[in-house]
Amino acid sequence: VQLQAYGGGLVQAGGSLRLSCVASGLSFDDYAIGWFRQVPGKVREAVACISRSGNYAYELDSVKGRFTSSRDNAQNTAYLQMNSLKPEDTAVYYCAAGYAPPSPRMGADEFRFWGQGTEVTVSS
Repeated sequence: VQLQAYGGGLVQAGGSLRLSCVASGLSFDDYAIGWFRQVPGKVREAVACISRSGNYAYELDSVKGRFTSSRDNAQNTAYLQMNSLKPEDTAVYYCAAGYAPPSPRMGADEFRFWGQGTEVTVSS
């Protein structure tokens, strides 16, 4: 099983990035896809999650209205569209596959497979 997250980079505040998560070696539509971020010295934070079908999603309050998760099961790919980026969004972003439904209570330990992370830096 492999998850590859890419699309990070350096962007000015107010800008946009779209992260992609490409999965292989698993039945993609059997899993919810979560997006997490981590800053050195801090706990990994759940940012968003999209259900297996793509019909349900969760976003962290601080990104609601700015970040949108989506997926294309035919392409085994999930996306995190990030708009109106802020310096506090700077982190390494990870995608993960798990059985946890999209929920504010979901935790990293509920996700079985993880991508390698892609770095997002937002300059002020």
